[in-house]
Amino acid sequence: MAPYLIAFNDEWTPELTTDEMRERGAAARAVIAEMTEQGVFVFSDGGLDASTAICNVVPTDGAPVFSDGPYVETKEHLGGFAVVDVADDEAARYWAGRIAVAVGWPQEVHRFPHRVSRG
Repeated sequence: MAPYLIAFNDEWTPELTTDEMRERGAAARAVIAEMTEQGVFVFSDGGLDASTAICNVVPTDGAPVFSDGPYVETKEHLGGFAVVDVADDEAARYWAGRIAVAVGWPQEVHRFPHRVSRG
């Protein structure tokens, strides 16, 4: 088993009404429930965008320096994610596909290579 991050960029989400967002949330929660039943669910969260950023931290002379900005120049913001612990890339792709269909926008899959079991 190895952990995978399934995530989406906030910029990938379409403009949705409140009701549409509730429907997508319910569909996503159903997939999370299935992941939990299958024993592969680790953690998920969402609703992240530029407005949820708390601070910026940069290393300066060996110490962290915190500020309210400027943030890294980017148009992209993590919108949400799920972490699953599955047997292989194929299983991670399966769950990412289920999430993508449930919410209606793209997902990206990353394997945490340092956590892959060495047999």
